[in-house]
Parts: sequence; structure tokens; C-alpha cells
Amino acid sequence: MLKDYANYDALGLAQLVKNKDLTATELLETAIAQAEQENPAINAIITKLYDFAHQQIQQGLPDGPFSGVPFLLKDLLGSLEGTPLSNGSAAFKGNISPSDSELVARFKSSGLVIFGKTNTPEFGLMGITEPKAFGPTRNPWNLKHTPGGSSGGSAAAIAAGIVPMASGGDGGGSIRIPAACCGLFGLKPSRGRNPTGPYYAEIWDGASSEHVITRSVRDSAAMLDVVSGPDGSTPYPVNKQNGFLACLNTPVRPLKIAYTVQSFVDRPVTDEAIKSVQHSVALLESLGHKVEQVHPYINADHLIDSYLTMYYGHVAADLEFAAKLLNTNFSNLDVEDETKLLGYIGKKISAETFVTAKRRWNDFSQSMNALHQEYDVLLTPTLGSEPLEIGALDLNFLDKIGTKLVNAFGLQKLLLKTGMSRKVALNNLEKLPFTQLANLTGQPAMSVPLYWTDSGLPLGSQFIAPLGDEKTLLQLAHQLEQAQPWFNNTAVNAKIQASS
Repeated sequence: MLKDYANYDALGLAQLVKNKDLTATELLETAIAQAEQENPAINAIITKLYDFAHQQIQQGLPDGPFSGVPFLLKDLLGSLEGTPLSNGSAAFKGNISPSDSELVARFKSSGLVIFGKTNTPEFGLMGITEPKAFGPTRNPWNLKHTPGGSSGGSAAAIAAGIVPMASGGDGGGSIRIPAACCGLFGLKPSRGRNPTGPYYAEIWDGASSEHVITRSVRDSAAMLDVVSGPDGSTPYPVNKQNGFLACLNTPVRPLKIAYTVQSFVDRPVTDEAIKSVQHSVALLESLGHKVEQVHPYINADHLIDSYLTMYYGHVAADLEFAAKLLNTNFSNLDVEDETKLLGYIGKKISAETFVTAKRRWNDFSQSMNALHQEYDVLLTPTLGSEPLEIGALDLNFLDKIGTKLVNAFGLQKLLLKTGMSRKVALNNLEKLPFTQLANLTGQPAMSVPLYWTDSGLPLGSQFIAPLGDEKTLLQLAHQLEQAQPWFNNTAVNAKIQASS
């Protein structure tokens, strides 16, 4: 057993195993003990795979950069042969994956020991993690608050010291949002950088990217070296790159950085979110970067409509797929009322509306391309407010009854015509207005933990770089990590310090 387990990142733990300071089994037992101690309070792990993990070790681990390191998979898209994959839904409870997805196969090739799956909102549809099927995941920094979503279970497990790194996916901010809520580093790679096959050519029309959430920048970079590159499902040519970890040995050049605190969906932003960026601006300037405030032209109405149209359409398609897979029909699926409503709305959207909305993605790309002609990176808050309290986005009783009635009587088209569905979505996007842009443009973006609120909650800063330029982001994050170390500023270490 490793007493100071939480003081190591994944590469550090792998080095201990390589040096034979301890065995992979001893490391796994340490992680399991930490999970058993911390998980009852935070509900981050919903599927225990302890026996599976021991079998991995007994069968022999690959000699990869993370050989022997305990790891958790997000229970969405992370197909691991012979294990449950529920996608956060009661409809998929008991569903067993027939084979590994390509990304999971690459995770395994690095020597990781997978010992559980983490909580996610149903089908990953929310920026919080409160599925009806498994209950809410809680933020280790404050159990009354959300760890974000949709990779909230993974982020909470890392912040609680159960693992130094876990998998995540990002279709509208689902790596960056939980990283920001939990004081962690979260990188969304460029579109097509990491594989999505063999079950998907692309996820959410290419808006979604899969990667990991980490405590250290070097773990994220090293994992990108392992998993990046095309697979048999990749729809576009992608040049295999490496050297992401090695690039951290080269200091980042002085950058010209634009920043804004203006919401991309034209809604209010809290003072704490603004302070988080002001703090980052001061730190960047002290490091020699030139930082200027800008107001990039992003049509808020078009951004909202483009994102929501894609969102509704894919929920509808996913529910139809689920119905066929489970040999039932759409209306009988055991999914949350709100999810079913989103699917019904998606069914009412025409093909012309969907294509028109998708074409607007190019407008956003052109706006960002114009910005990057002058600036290397764009800085924004990651969140529009502090991490929300658990239940803050719940529908009230009347709204819940209304949702049931709309589903029962087929009134979804009325919601679209009156704009009611857009108003509900805007109330949710108001708290998370900065992350969707990079999903639609395909650019790499990261959340860096540089600020804690007066109440002691993390609040990350987002950086967006040109398409394909993860190395600049990683080098900048590494510099910030050295200038203002956050590795030991975690919920688990705060608890240890408080009890000592």
C-alpha cells in the first residue's frame, strides 16, 4: 500500500511500478481502498470492476507509459468487452459491451489497469451529473455542489484522490466543465485527433472529442501520445502526431493572447467567473505574454440554434438506435422524461433545418480564424458561474408534470413554435456559455485550474487554440502549472491537511 498515493500523478505511479518500488497489484489495492473510502460520499464510481482489474494484472500488462496505473472509464461510449455500459440510463442497465472500442483498446495498450466506470448524466446530455438511474455525483470540494458534467464522475474521482487520471468525453464542454468544477486539468483535443471507432465514425457530427481528465499537464500530454491518430472509422484524413509529452521540454514562446468575459450566448456572467479570468490575465502578463481584451464576433442566436439543433437531432437518433437495440419502441424506452422530450423535439426538426444549422458551424470557424490571425490563443472563463448546487437545474413540480403531458399528447412541435424549448435550454446554457464554440469549430481547448472562489470552490480558465495546435496549449498549461502549482491543491489533500 502506498501511503502518499495522492501525491503522485499517473506517470509518477507508473515509474514506481517500473522501478519495482511496488507492484501493480499493490497499487490497485491502494486505489480500491481509496475508492471504498471516498466513493460513498461522492458517488463517482457506479460500476466496480475490481475482479476485471486483477485479471488484467494476472494476464500481464503491456509495457506502456502507464503500466500498472489504476484507471476509471466514463460510463458513456467507453466500450470495454464483457463489462456493463449503461450510458447513464436505466434503459441500458445490464447492457454488456461485445468488444473494446478503439480508444479503450489504446488505453489498455498503455498498461492502464481499469477497475471501474464513472457516473455520467443520461446519454451525457447535461453539464451536471445527476442521472435518475444512478443518482447525483457530488463535488469533493463541497458535497452540496456539482462536479460538472458530463464527465462528472471521472472528475470527482480524481479530485477525491481515487485516481490521478480518468477518461472523459467532450461534446459541449464535458471534459472542460468538470475539470473547471473540480480543480483539474482538462484538454479537449482537436476534431479527429483521437479515435471514435469502431462504433462511430464521429460523435455528434464531429462536435465531440474523447480524451482524459488529469491532475497534471504531463499526464494529459503523455496520454495524447498514446491514443491520438486515425482508426478505421475516421471520416477525415488526420495526420498522426506525437511528441506531445516531449514538447513540454520546450518553453512556450511569448504569446499574444486575446481574452473575453462576454458570454457567447449573450447571458449574464457572475462576478466570480470574471474574477477567474482577471486572475489568469495578471498571471499571464507576469509571465511575459501580451494579453488584450477583445469582443470576438460570435452570433449568439446562431450559436444557440446550431448547437441545440445538433443536440436535439442526435438525441432523437440515439433514442431510435437504443429502441432497436433493446427491441422496443421509442415511446416505451425507460429513459428520463426530459431526455424523451428532447428526442421528440429532435424528431420534429426537418432535414433542411438540421443542414442549415450545421452549415453555420463554418461561420464560427471563420470568426475564430480571423481572431487567430492576430492572436495565438483566446482566453475565457470555462464556466459562467461557480459550480452549481446539486439539483439547481431540476425542473419544478409543474414543469415535470408539463413534460409528461407534452410527451403523452405529442405537443413537442408546439414547444418549438412558441420557443419554450429554447428558453429552457438557455437557462441551462447561461451557466455554461463558453465551451460549445470550440466543439462546433473543432478547435482544441483546455480548462486550467488557476482560481478558487471565496467559498473555496475551483473555477477554471478556458484557453482555445487554432485547429491542430494542442502543443501550444500544453506548453502554456505546463508553464502555468509551474508558475502557480495546483497539483497538491486538491480536495483530498485539503482534507488530509485539515485532519493533520
